[in-house]
Amino acid sequence: MADVKNFLIVVNSGADKPYNHYASYVVAFLAKQVAKIESVTIYYGPLAIGMTKKGELAKLAITSEVKELIASQIEGLSASDLPDNLEQMARFERDKLAVNIVSCGTFYVIDGAGKAIDDKSSIEDFVTPVRLPQAAEGILGADKIGAT
Repeated sequence: MADVKNFLIVVNSGADKPYNHYASYVVAFLAKQVAKIESVTIYYGPLAIGMTKKGELAKLAITSEVKELIASQIEGLSASDLPDNLEQMARFERDKLAVNIVSCGTFYVIDGAGKAIDDKSSIEDFVTPVRLPQAAEGILGADKIGAT
């Protein structure tokens, strides 16, 4: 993956498929920390809009057993380094690793989560709603796309 500079992870499932969300954040972490990919973006698609609402990712806990399992596979990582839920993981990845977390604002409006594309009152502050041209640019400009 040395030639990948722009990696996009598309999440297009809701709370009924929590492993997709866990996998997205683990892959984003590995892409930045292990593969050293410059730009990593997690993109919430139309079916995942509900997961960007305030408090939804916090409901996906990372248990001590899962922390141990993950840490045992990544050199230099200890279970105590890992957060307690996916909201905390998302904030860490955005703030410390510069992972972009975005979603198509059009679907916020269609879903009723916002009155306008830029209305972030119902979604997590770490998610950036993007307009259709930006979403297409992100998808078409990626060197590699992963999907969950």
